[in-house]
Amino acid sequence: MVETKRTESKSQGFLLYGAWVVSLVATFGSLYFSEIKGFIPCELCWYQRILMYPLTLILGIGTFQNDSSVKKFVLPLALIGGSISFLHYLEQKIPGFGGIKSCVSGVPCSSQYINWFGFITIPFLALIAFVIIACCMVFIKTKKTIK
Repeated sequence: MVETKRTESKSQGFLLYGAWVVSLVATFGSLYFSEIKGFIPCELCWYQRILMYPLTLILGIGTFQNDSSVKKFVLPLALIGGSISFLHYLEQKIPGFGGIKSCVSGVPCSSQYINWFGFITIPFLALIAFVIIACCMVFIKTKKTIK
């Protein structure tokens, strides 16, 4: 019984730590693309950043305090961010899908700064990060309080 709880606690910590590392890589990756490579983010990229950057802070605090209750804050942000990333990816890859909302900034949301192997774009990378973070949160069990 005690070993099971200890193993469960280690796996919870591993999932929190893994989600935090993914959010860090995504955050620093987006900063690399914009600040070092000089890619100007489009409007949908900004929305994805708005949802990813707080995850780095929230998951970092949750990881160091070993607090799985951050799941209730992280999961909604990851699901919304993943939805925006998926929409952005569709706008880039499916002709005629774009134009649901006209682009008002200088960079159209359908532009592709990178296109590795014909399918890996920046929104695709963000989508993968949001999906990994969401999966980690789904597998974390929160402590139940007795009422």
